[in-house]
Amino acid sequence: MIKVAFVCVHNSCRSQMAEALGKLLASDVFESYSAGTEVKPQINQDAVKVIKGLYGVDMNATQKSKLLSDIPEVDVVITMGCNVSCPSLPCKHREDWGLEDPSGKEDEAFLFTARKIEENILDLKQRIQTGLLSK
Repeated sequence: MIKVAFVCVHNSCRSQMAEALGKLLASDVFESYSAGTEVKPQINQDAVKVIKGLYGVDMNATQKSKLLSDIPEVDVVITMGCNVSCPSLPCKHREDWGLEDPSGKEDEAFLFTARKIEENILDLKQRIQTGLLSK
């Protein structure tokens, strides 16, 4: 099965949301991982609250902040929109989703980010299923 890594610097917010939604919405097509070049002691609690509220997934119970070296080799790397230096991983396909980090913002920013990630996950799933994504 194709392995997808969602990557951002701290692995505490957007990439964690993407891992949760990838597992929820596309586990029949690809395996989802998230990681960063640095870790935080816990996942962003606003992200946890929004994902739990919208999708019923408790990221505190199922996920933790991870380094790039903590995940297996992957086929696809999705960077979340790092404005600094985006971490790099070897892969067959790479793309950047260009999402702003909602950390420190109102709930609306987290809701917007979650919905955009959901849309992107479903699009990625469709592209993998139909062979539009180089494997």
